[in-house]
Amino acid sequence: MLAFKSGDARAFATLVSRHRQPVFNFILRYVGHRQRAEDLLQETWLKVVRSSSEWEPKARFTTWVYTIARNLCVDSARKETFRATDSLDAPASADEGTEGRTKGELVADEGGATPDRAAHNARLRPLLERAITSLPAEQREVFLLREYHGIGFKEIAEVTGVNENTVKSRMRYALEGLRKKLGEFGVEGETMDSSRTVAG
Repeated sequence: MLAFKSGDARAFATLVSRHRQPVFNFILRYVGHRQRAEDLLQETWLKVVRSSSEWEPKARFTTWVYTIARNLCVDSARKETFRATDSLDAPASADEGTEGRTKGELVADEGGATPDRAAHNARLRPLLERAITSLPAEQREVFLLREYHGIGFKEIAEVTGVNENTVKSRMRYALEGLRKKLGEFGVEGETMDSSRTVAG
């Protein structure tokens, strides 16, 4: 980011290549609609360019870019309150070349899962995505930033503009909400404890 601020255009390409996918995944899970997420991702990078002079080295770039993305998501949610959105449980479109998979699965990463774990995750993931979608927005964003993107509570507090204790409280309520919702879906307690593997 310092190089980009100094006029090195190639540095911007490096920033995009490093952070594009995780930021897109966060936005998509936040808004639940692929086209809106792509639009918001473009807005995020435009804002990075326009606001580059405001960035200071004391703030981590990841914290700054997630703050921008999160604020754009919040603004978009306010504007789109009454518009229907595609569920992450919905089948992926044929042009995405992923027949039989859901939109939520397109942003998930199996990693090096064993066949048993992959089968378990394939069953649990759509339920987890539905449960996450059902959370209040302030709990959902904390859960996504922490569990899907590995951001610490202190940084999440900076991203969301609330204190660290509030972030931890929202995380606790999110986990309780997810446990309750997954219980309604028939998912056992120990399965819920393994949901971080699914989230990762």
